[in-house]
Amino acid sequence: MTASSPHFIVGIGGSAGGLSAYKALLDALPSNTGMAFVIIAHLLPTANTQLVQILTRHTTMEVVLASNAMPIQANCVYIIPPDADLTVNDNVVFKIVCPRIQRNNQIDIFLTSLAEAMGPHAIAIILSGYDGDGTKGCRHIKKHGGITFAQDQSAEVNSMPLSAQATGCVDFVMSPGDIAVELQKIV
Repeated sequence: MTASSPHFIVGIGGSAGGLSAYKALLDALPSNTGMAFVIIAHLLPTANTQLVQILTRHTTMEVVLASNAMPIQANCVYIIPPDADLTVNDNVVFKIVCPRIQRNNQIDIFLTSLAEAMGPHAIAIILSGYDGDGTKGCRHIKKHGGITFAQDQSAEVNSMPLSAQATGCVDFVMSPGDIAVELQKIV
């Protein structure tokens, strides 16, 4: 890895209610953690996402839409494109598959690839949302020695965090602000 490669890559999954959680997490994070943050949001395939513009107001880190073969840099926030599956490989670059394989499975797909590419340097955060996307991905992160978080009762919609917690593979259950504090301790 190069000097600008991240020490950890943090996969952040959310759906309904996730925007508030993303903003709270980024508001509480410093810009120099040495980590890269990848937000995997459930977006409609035809969405013209404004997440980059919205989240730029909540961090001094660069916020960009991920693109194919893009190297992942420390102290940056990446957003999944609409109608895409996003993965990361051993060379710490993104691979994008368009159109996505199936609906609301993007978090599991990303976290599984993250676990395989980064091993104990992979971190999963499951935030507000419906259904159980992210649950399988958390299992993979733990299996490869990574760290997992789930949002606590502060989640606007608690299905995704509760599904992840039910696996027994979640290390921390916290609010987004407390997750940011814990991430700083990990570094």
